[in-house]
Amino acid sequence: MAGWRRAVELTMTEEEIERLTVLSRSRTEAASRVSRAQMLLAYRENPSFCAVGKRIGVHHQTVQRCVERALAYGPLAAIEDRPRPGKEPVITPEAKAWLVSLACDKAKEHGYPHELWTTRLLARHARDHGPAAGHECLAKLVQGTVCKILSHEEIKPHKVRYYLERRDAEFEQKMAEVLCVYREVQILKKAAAKSKKSGKPVAIVSYDEKPGIQALATTAPDLPPVPGTYATFARDHEYKRHGTLSLLAGIDLLTGKVHALVKERHRSREFIEFLKLLDAAYPADTAIKLILDNHSAHISRETQAWLAAQPANRFEFTFTPKHGSWLNLIEGFFSKFTRSILRHIRVTSKHELKERIMAGIDDVNRHPVIHTWSYKLAEAA
Repeated sequence: MAGWRRAVELTMTEEEIERLTVLSRSRTEAASRVSRAQMLLAYRENPSFCAVGKRIGVHHQTVQRCVERALAYGPLAAIEDRPRPGKEPVITPEAKAWLVSLACDKAKEHGYPHELWTTRLLARHARDHGPAAGHECLAKLVQGTVCKILSHEEIKPHKVRYYLERRDAEFEQKMAEVLCVYREVQILKKAAAKSKKSGKPVAIVSYDEKPGIQALATTAPDLPPVPGTYATFARDHEYKRHGTLSLLAGIDLLTGKVHALVKERHRSREFIEFLKLLDAAYPADTAIKLILDNHSAHISRETQAWLAAQPANRFEFTFTPKHGSWLNLIEGFFSKFTRSILRHIRVTSKHELKERIMAGIDDVNRHPVIHTWSYKLAEAA
């Protein structure tokens, strides 16, 4: 009966002792590894299973097993968890392939009102239809197992990642035309820096509309920050809608000046009104070149009729390709304007919103920023 208490000799190298000492004092390693390291070091000092067990706070048989593993596999290997065989897999590879193939379909294709699968719905469908498809092992499939199978195959059927399909057959050509205009801007800037007089004066304007700017009002006053107590403004969740406005804006790429109108809508008549604003802003002999998208208001019969009545070469349009609004520099201005002026804005009426927007435009024009395009510009040279 006392055989389990018989001491055995355990020899360790200096490197193993040093490594075990570091592990025994670690606060980041797993508790089981730290405990085993402490057992082996304690047993080296006092080769008694009972004494070490009392000192570490474990059963003497736990110490004995640890020492026996150290004798069989080495001290460093003895502190690691041994691999366990685990339960035999229940779900067959064929069943997993069937489940993965199912996940690659849309849920609505299988008669569900859902557009995409959820893992819970996919598990339920597999339980209901898997056995009939010859996969009896799926009869008790649970959501967690579905997650593991899909994760292993790197499939996320519950998510959507958007992509942009180029539907404009002339995308590259139209992009090149826009880049040529930016290249012209660069040349004009260099000429102005060298004080060289150019020929006919030119104004190049990047134009677009920002529709749907909401006029939201608070239903309770905002509460200011209180040092040491409330770090931010406090705002009631409820708000009142007063409608929306559209910002029609164009930025002069040579001077940085922003021309803008705020209107209820952005139809052809509003676009023509903006063109009249540009017409009044530049001398009669200046050629006004606009970079803009192919919105219906920009190419409507009403717009074309107005342009036809203007002097020849007064206005020249360069259209960005379909799904190519990122080529328009005004988009960067809109982004900055939204983050600095429109973010968290609250007003009492649409009239106040219009005044705030135009005040923001005036503030920008007091310190104009000349926007520069550089991406793929060398290709337009």
